[in-house]
Amino acid sequence: MCGIIAYAGGQEAGPILVDGLKALEYRGYDSAGVGVRDGTGRMAVTRVAGRVEQLAAALRAKAKSGAASRGTVGIAHTRWATHGGVTEANAHPHVSRDGRVAIVHNGIVENYLALRAELADVGYEFTSETDSEVIAHLIHRGLAAGHSFAAAVRQAAALVQGASAVVAACADEPETLIGLRLGNAGGIVVGLGDGFNLLASDTLALLPHTSRVAY
Repeated sequence: MCGIIAYAGGQEAGPILVDGLKALEYRGYDSAGVGVRDGTGRMAVTRVAGRVEQLAAALRAKAKSGAASRGTVGIAHTRWATHGGVTEANAHPHVSRDGRVAIVHNGIVENYLALRAELADVGYEFTSETDSEVIAHLIHRGLAAGHSFAAAVRQAAALVQGASAVVAACADEPETLIGLRLGNAGGIVVGLGDGFNLLASDTLALLPHTSRVAY
């Protein structure tokens, strides 16, 4: 059972996301990652094959060197390996080739091999062994075709087979997070706050911030 936490608001997203991942550790995982929109219009991603504390240490090291993003919108994930081994490259978030789109995903893309081949045929390169990465590239393809972020996510979702829960962020729409559920993939909980919102795979990760939730 992978864990998802996402935040959009006025505070620095990174610490909130790491705390959310800590609340989700009980679900079990083998790798973890955070993606935050940076000042260059890309999603800055930090991932580790290991524990959330190792991820927190990597983020602290980036902050110390001045390389950390202090953006206020981001997504984070703890992963159990399914497609692909326990490696940093297979950890989430997965990003599009230009860094504009980042996604985290729980579930299985049953037709990922066909989608991967279709995307590879039009020039998309894959950096992981996961089924999840196809979702980031499908959304990017929709954006490249001129669709809005929301329309590109819907278009991607229509192509994906299997139970999935996804949260996506796009540097083009820096205040927007989009969550979706296909089939029975555990769902997404929305946390509603004053001047901020969260998405998570478990209410437990939201309770330090808000008790107003919607499923």
